[in-house]
Amino acid sequence: MTDRHDGPGDLYGPDDSALDGNAIGGLLHEVFGTEMTTAEATCAHCGNTALVAEALAYVRAPGTVMRCRTCTSVLAVVVRRQEINCVDLSGLAALNALSENSGRRSAHSGT
Repeated sequence: MTDRHDGPGDLYGPDDSALDGNAIGGLLHEVFGTEMTTAEATCAHCGNTALVAEALAYVRAPGTVMRCRTCTSVLAVVVRRQEINCVDLSGLAALNALSENSGRRSAHSGT
């Protein structure tokens, strides 16, 4: 076994449970009330900015986890408890979504 750990599953072999961000598009629409897979997410850890659709999504945990494809840091966690979505966005430095009416991006700071 090696000490190298680049992301989920690396200690035990390749992780084939990761999906792309499109897999959680419905959940994100439920949480934010708008299409979010085309939003730009900026990782608070490495600073990479990419579309939410390009993030890694893990849906088999006791919640849904979205990770940065570049550094595998956690960007967001959504856990449903008693029919309420509990959302942690602390891994995001910014989240910029397209406004459905104007086509412009609206910024949301992760802090």
